[in-house]
Amino acid sequence: MKSALLMDFTVDKENCRVNVKREFAAPLNLVWDAWTNPDVLDKWWAPRPYQTVTKSMDFKVGGRWHYHMKGPQGDIHWCLADYKSIDIEKEYQCLDAFCNEEMVINETHPRSYWTVAFEAQGDKTLVKVEIQHEKLSDLEMIIEMGFKEGFTMALGNLDEVLG
Repeated sequence: MKSALLMDFTVDKENCRVNVKREFAAPLNLVWDAWTNPDVLDKWWAPRPYQTVTKSMDFKVGGRWHYHMKGPQGDIHWCLADYKSIDIEKEYQCLDAFCNEEMVINETHPRSYWTVAFEAQGDKTLVKVEIQHEKLSDLEMIIEMGFKEGFTMALGNLDEVLG
């Protein structure tokens, strides 16, 4: 049952880090695809009622994912992920940022370094996300913006997509 799947979200203020462990009732290859294929990402990444729209994605080391989240009132929030390392169906790392449509980084919001690891566990897959921030105030800003609630909702969307 989906309700029995692991969901663990912790904030480590001492190390300026968010750690999320989330189990999915789907095989590793499908979960990996859901995190690395823009057609699938667009179906679940944004917390509802927001929608994700990928402008471009080049999933390779040195590549980028440029997308926006569109709100129900038409508000647009551009984001950028710079891929730093990729180990197929095991882990990828990226540097995340808010930006504009031209990919100019928004310096008033912190960047964060994401490590997303995947582990097959029988007919399930465990995803471990570590989000490292440069300083405590950056971490606190993201938490105050509702990151925990939004990311938790998005991961719930992924359950439905993997269905």
